[in-house]
Amino acid sequence: MAGRAAEPEVIWARPERTGRGPRPAHSRRDVVDAAVRIADAEGIDAVSMRRIAAELGCGTMSLYNYVPRKEDLYELMVDAASEEYELPDRPSGDWRADMTGIARQTRAIMERHPWLTRIMTTAYGFSPNALRFLEWCLGALDPLDLEPGLKMQLIAMINGTVMATVRNEQAIAERARGLPWSEAEEQTVRGTYLMGQLATGAYPHLAALLAASPAPVDTDEIFELTLARLLDSFTPRDA
Repeated sequence: MAGRAAEPEVIWARPERTGRGPRPAHSRRDVVDAAVRIADAEGIDAVSMRRIAAELGCGTMSLYNYVPRKEDLYELMVDAASEEYELPDRPSGDWRADMTGIARQTRAIMERHPWLTRIMTTAYGFSPNALRFLEWCLGALDPLDLEPGLKMQLIAMINGTVMATVRNEQAIAERARGLPWSEAEEQTVRGTYLMGQLATGAYPHLAALLAASPAPVDTDEIFELTLARLLDSFTPRDA
Protein backbone atom coordinates (compact mmCIF):
# COMPACT_ATOMS: atom_id res chain seq x y z
CA MET A 1 0.00 0.00 0.00
CA ALA A 2 1.02 3.62 -0.41
CA GLY A 3 2.82 5.53 2.31
CA ARG A 4 0.97 7.06 5.21
CA ALA A 5 -0.40 10.56 4.96
CA ALA A 6 1.35 13.27 6.97
CA GLU A 7 -1.90 14.02 8.84
CA PRO A 8 -4.91 11.91 9.81
CA GLU A 9 -7.58 11.67 7.16
CA VAL A 10 -10.94 9.99 6.75
CA ILE A 11 -11.49 8.02 3.58
CA TRP A 12 -15.11 9.18 3.44
CA ALA A 13 -13.97 12.82 3.23
CA ARG A 14 -11.55 12.07 0.42
CA PRO A 15 -12.99 12.78 -3.05
CA GLU A 16 -13.08 9.74 -5.28
CA ARG A 17 -11.69 11.82 -8.12
CA THR A 18 -9.43 14.84 -7.85
CA GLY A 19 -8.22 17.18 -10.57
CA ARG A 20 -8.98 17.11 -14.24
CA GLY A 21 -8.25 14.54 -16.84
CA PRO A 22 -9.93 11.51 -18.38
CA ARG A 23 -12.58 9.68 -16.40
CA PRO A 24 -11.04 6.77 -14.44
CA ALA A 25 -11.63 3.30 -15.80
CA HIS A 26 -12.89 2.09 -12.42
CA SER A 27 -14.58 3.46 -9.33
CA ARG A 28 -13.68 3.15 -5.66
CA ARG A 29 -16.62 0.76 -5.31
CA ASP A 30 -15.19 -1.44 -8.07
CA VAL A 31 -12.00 -1.79 -6.02
CA VAL A 32 -13.93 -2.56 -2.83
CA ASP A 33 -16.23 -5.09 -4.50
CA ALA A 34 -13.23 -6.90 -5.94
CA ALA A 35 -11.56 -6.96 -2.52
CA VAL A 36 -14.72 -8.39 -0.93
CA ARG A 37 -14.97 -11.10 -3.59
CA ILE A 38 -11.36 -12.10 -3.00
CA ALA A 39 -11.75 -12.09 0.78
CA ASP A 40 -14.95 -14.15 0.60
CA ALA A 41 -13.32 -16.74 -1.63
CA GLU A 42 -9.76 -16.87 -0.31
CA GLY A 43 -9.63 -15.05 3.03
CA ILE A 44 -8.50 -11.58 4.02
CA ASP A 45 -4.80 -12.47 3.73
CA ALA A 46 -5.29 -12.92 -0.02
CA VAL A 47 -6.39 -9.28 -0.43
CA SER A 48 -3.71 -7.01 -1.84
CA MET A 49 -3.59 -4.24 -4.40
CA ARG A 50 -1.74 -6.57 -6.75
CA ARG A 51 -4.47 -9.20 -6.42
CA ILE A 52 -7.24 -6.63 -6.84
CA ALA A 53 -5.54 -5.19 -9.91
CA ALA A 54 -5.41 -8.67 -11.45
CA GLU A 55 -9.11 -9.07 -10.70
CA LEU A 56 -9.95 -5.76 -12.38
CA GLY A 57 -7.44 -6.07 -15.20
CA CYS A 58 -5.55 -2.86 -14.48
CA GLY A 59 -2.20 -1.67 -13.16
CA THR A 60 -1.51 -2.05 -9.46
CA MET A 61 -0.27 1.50 -8.90
CA SER A 62 -3.39 3.01 -10.46
CA LEU A 63 -5.49 1.62 -7.61
CA TYR A 64 -3.82 3.91 -5.07
CA ASN A 65 -5.71 6.77 -6.71
CA TYR A 66 -8.89 5.14 -5.42
CA VAL A 67 -7.72 3.76 -2.06
CA PRO A 68 -4.42 5.08 -0.64
CA ARG A 69 -3.93 2.73 2.33
CA LYS A 70 -4.75 -0.81 3.42
CA GLU A 71 -6.56 0.57 6.48
CA ASP A 72 -8.79 2.57 4.14
CA LEU A 73 -9.50 -0.50 2.05
CA TYR A 74 -10.50 -2.47 5.15
CA GLU A 75 -12.80 0.33 6.29
CA LEU A 76 -14.43 0.42 2.87
CA MET A 77 -14.86 -3.36 2.92
CA VAL A 78 -16.49 -3.32 6.36
CA ASP A 79 -18.86 -0.59 5.23
CA ALA A 80 -19.74 -2.55 2.08
CA ALA A 81 -20.66 -5.57 4.22
CA SER A 82 -22.69 -3.32 6.54
CA GLU A 83 -24.77 -2.33 3.54
CA GLU A 84 -26.35 -5.78 3.73
CA TYR A 85 -28.44 -4.90 6.79
CA GLU A 86 -32.11 -4.93 5.88
CA LEU A 87 -33.47 -2.10 8.02
CA PRO A 88 -37.20 -1.30 7.82
CA ASP A 89 -38.21 2.30 7.25
CA ARG A 90 -39.00 2.55 10.95
CA PRO A 91 -38.56 0.29 14.00
CA SER A 92 -41.48 -1.87 15.12
CA GLY A 93 -41.86 -0.31 18.56
CA ASP A 94 -40.76 -3.54 20.26
CA TRP A 95 -37.14 -2.80 21.13
CA ARG A 96 -36.33 -6.38 22.17
CA ALA A 97 -37.65 -7.83 18.93
CA ASP A 98 -35.85 -5.20 16.88
CA MET A 99 -32.49 -5.70 18.61
CA THR A 100 -32.85 -9.48 18.45
CA GLY A 101 -33.39 -9.15 14.71
CA ILE A 102 -30.34 -6.89 14.42
CA ALA A 103 -28.20 -9.42 16.28
CA ARG A 104 -29.33 -12.23 14.00
CA GLN A 105 -28.61 -10.14 10.91
CA THR A 106 -25.16 -9.26 12.23
CA ARG A 107 -24.39 -12.92 12.80
CA ALA A 108 -25.57 -13.85 9.30
CA ILE A 109 -23.46 -11.09 7.70
CA MET A 110 -20.36 -12.19 9.63
CA GLU A 111 -20.95 -15.78 8.58
CA ARG A 112 -21.26 -14.74 4.93
CA HIS A 113 -18.04 -12.74 5.24
CA PRO A 114 -15.79 -14.63 7.71
CA TRP A 115 -13.00 -12.05 7.29
CA LEU A 116 -15.09 -9.40 9.04
CA THR A 117 -14.14 -10.68 12.48
CA ARG A 118 -10.47 -10.25 11.55
CA ILE A 119 -10.61 -6.60 10.54
CA MET A 120 -13.65 -5.04 12.19
CA THR A 121 -12.86 -2.34 14.75
CA THR A 122 -14.72 0.46 16.49
CA ALA A 123 -12.54 2.89 14.54
CA TYR A 124 -14.77 2.10 11.57
CA GLY A 125 -17.92 3.07 13.47
CA PHE A 126 -18.62 6.27 11.53
CA SER A 127 -18.74 5.07 7.95
CA PRO A 128 -21.96 5.79 6.01
CA ASN A 129 -23.55 2.40 6.61
CA ALA A 130 -22.36 2.30 10.22
CA LEU A 131 -24.06 5.64 10.82
CA ARG A 132 -27.22 4.31 9.16
CA PHE A 133 -27.05 1.24 11.42
CA LEU A 134 -26.51 3.25 14.61
CA GLU A 135 -29.27 5.72 13.82
CA TRP A 136 -31.74 2.90 13.22
CA CYS A 137 -30.74 1.04 16.38
CA LEU A 138 -31.06 4.16 18.52
CA GLY A 139 -34.50 4.72 17.04
CA ALA A 140 -35.42 1.14 17.88
CA LEU A 141 -34.33 1.77 21.47
CA ASP A 142 -36.51 4.86 21.86
CA PRO A 143 -39.12 2.92 23.89
CA LEU A 144 -36.43 1.76 26.32
CA ASP A 145 -36.24 4.09 29.33
CA LEU A 146 -32.46 4.35 29.58
CA GLU A 147 -29.99 7.17 29.21
CA PRO A 148 -28.40 7.43 25.73
CA GLY A 149 -25.00 6.23 26.93
CA LEU A 150 -26.48 2.95 28.17
CA LYS A 151 -28.24 2.46 24.85
CA MET A 152 -24.90 2.77 23.07
CA GLN A 153 -23.48 0.26 25.53
CA LEU A 154 -26.27 -2.17 24.67
CA ILE A 155 -25.61 -1.85 20.93
CA ALA A 156 -21.88 -2.36 21.51
CA MET A 157 -22.47 -5.38 23.73
CA ILE A 158 -24.78 -6.99 21.19
CA ASN A 159 -22.15 -6.53 18.48
CA GLY A 160 -19.45 -7.88 20.80
CA THR A 161 -21.56 -10.92 21.69
CA VAL A 162 -22.22 -11.69 18.04
CA MET A 163 -18.55 -11.28 17.13
CA ALA A 164 -17.44 -13.56 19.98
CA THR A 165 -19.99 -16.17 18.89
CA VAL A 166 -18.90 -16.11 15.26
CA ARG A 167 -15.19 -16.10 16.12
CA ASN A 168 -15.69 -19.17 18.31
CA GLU A 169 -17.59 -20.94 15.54
CA GLN A 170 -14.85 -20.07 13.07
CA ALA A 171 -12.13 -21.34 15.41
CA ILE A 172 -13.97 -24.62 15.95
CA ALA A 173 -14.51 -25.07 12.22
CA GLU A 174 -10.87 -24.23 11.44
CA ARG A 175 -9.64 -26.74 14.00
CA ALA A 176 -12.00 -29.43 12.72
CA ARG A 177 -10.69 -29.01 9.17
CA GLY A 178 -7.20 -29.90 10.38
CA LEU A 179 -8.17 -33.09 12.24
CA PRO A 180 -7.64 -36.58 10.79
CA TRP A 181 -10.98 -37.71 12.28
CA SER A 182 -14.54 -36.41 12.25
CA GLU A 183 -15.88 -33.91 14.75
CA ALA A 184 -18.46 -36.46 15.90
CA GLU A 185 -15.74 -39.01 16.62
CA GLU A 186 -13.80 -36.49 18.67
CA GLN A 187 -16.87 -35.43 20.65
CA THR A 188 -17.58 -39.06 21.49
CA VAL A 189 -14.06 -39.54 22.85
CA ARG A 190 -14.16 -36.27 24.78
CA GLY A 191 -17.58 -37.09 26.20
CA THR A 192 -16.36 -40.47 27.40
CA TYR A 193 -13.36 -38.85 29.05
CA LEU A 194 -15.55 -36.25 30.77
CA MET A 195 -17.93 -38.90 32.12
CA GLY A 196 -14.94 -40.80 33.49
CA GLN A 197 -13.67 -37.71 35.28
CA LEU A 198 -17.08 -36.98 36.79
CA ALA A 199 -17.33 -40.58 37.98
CA THR A 200 -14.27 -40.07 40.19
CA GLY A 201 -16.33 -37.85 42.50
CA ALA A 202 -13.79 -35.01 42.26
CA TYR A 203 -16.27 -32.67 40.57
CA PRO A 204 -19.57 -33.04 42.47
CA HIS A 205 -20.97 -29.62 41.57
CA LEU A 206 -20.34 -30.10 37.86
CA ALA A 207 -21.73 -33.65 37.97
CA ALA A 208 -24.89 -32.46 39.71
CA LEU A 209 -25.33 -29.60 37.23
CA LEU A 210 -24.99 -31.83 34.16
CA ALA A 211 -27.26 -34.48 35.67
CA ALA A 212 -29.99 -31.95 36.44
CA SER A 213 -29.72 -29.73 33.38
CA PRO A 214 -27.39 -30.72 30.54
CA ALA A 215 -25.78 -27.70 28.94
CA PRO A 216 -27.10 -26.78 25.47
CA VAL A 217 -24.76 -27.88 22.71
CA ASP A 218 -26.53 -26.39 19.71
CA THR A 219 -24.76 -23.15 18.78
CA ASP A 220 -27.99 -21.49 17.69
CA GLU A 221 -29.59 -22.31 21.03
CA ILE A 222 -26.60 -20.98 22.94
CA PHE A 223 -26.62 -17.79 20.87
CA GLU A 224 -30.31 -17.14 21.47
CA LEU A 225 -29.98 -17.81 25.21
CA THR A 226 -26.97 -15.49 25.51
CA LEU A 227 -28.73 -12.75 23.56
CA ALA A 228 -31.89 -13.06 25.68
CA ARG A 229 -29.89 -12.81 28.92
CA LEU A 230 -28.11 -9.73 27.60
CA LEU A 231 -31.36 -8.00 26.70
CA ASP A 232 -32.82 -9.00 30.07
CA SER A 233 -30.00 -7.13 31.81
CA PHE A 234 -31.06 -3.88 30.12
CA THR A 235 -34.79 -4.34 30.67
CA PRO A 236 -36.15 -2.04 33.41
CA ARG A 237 -37.32 -3.97 36.46
CA ASP A 238 -40.88 -2.68 36.16
CA ALA A 239 -41.12 -3.59 32.46
